[in-house]
Amino acid sequence: MPNDDIKPTRSGLLLVRRRMALAERIHRLLKMKLDGMMLELVKLTDQTARERRELEEKYSRAREMVAIAAMMEGATGVLLAALSVETSPTYTAGHRNVFGVRLPELEPAMVKKTLDQRGYGILGTSSVIDDAADAYEELIEAIIASAELEGGVKRLLDDIERTRRRVNALEFKIIPELEEARRSIEDQRDEMERQEWARLRRIKKIKAKRAGWL
Repeated sequence: MPNDDIKPTRSGLLLVRRRMALAERIHRLLKMKLDGMMLELVKLTDQTARERRELEEKYSRAREMVAIAAMMEGATGVLLAALSVETSPTYTAGHRNVFGVRLPELEPAMVKKTLDQRGYGILGTSSVIDDAADAYEELIEAIIASAELEGGVKRLLDDIERTRRRVNALEFKIIPELEEARRSIEDQRDEMERQEWARLRRIKKIKAKRAGWL
C-alpha cells in the first residue's frame, strides 16, 4: 500500500510506524552486511594481488624452463613429451557462502602428475623435461587459484553495489518518505482532535444557553 493511500487514523499511524521500524531494521542489517563485505573485499583483494605476483613469477619460470628444455631436447622432443600426457588438467568447482554471497572455490584436479602419469617415460627424456613439466603444473595451479580469487572479488563487488543501492534507497527515499507520512498523519490527527474539541465546546455552550433559557 503506497504511503499516500494510508488514512490519517490510529490504525494508519500504527501501520506507518511498523513500516518505519521494519525499514530501519533492514537498513541496519544491510549496513552491517555492507561493512562485512567491504572487509572481506579488502582481504580478498590483498590475496589476489599476492597471487597475481606469484602467478607472474611462475609464468616467467615456466617459460624459462621450457626454453632450457627446448635447447637441450629440441622443440620436437618437448612437443612429443607434451603430447604424451593423456589426462588433461582440470578443476572442480564449488562455492562458499560469505555474507550471503556465493564465492567460487576451485580445486585443481589432475594437475600435479607423477612421472608415470605424464606418459613420456623417464628413459627417453632428460630431467629438463621433468623440470619444465613441474614448472607448468605449478603455473596451472597458480592460474586456478588466481581465477578463484578474482571471481570472488568480482562477485563481491557486484553484491556490494546492489547492497549499496538498497541501503541508499532506504536511507534517502523510503525512510524519509515514511517519516514524512508519519508526521503528516500526526499533524492531521492533531488538527482533527482540535476541531473535535472546538465542536464539543460549541455544543457545550449551546446546551448551556438552552439550559439558561429554560
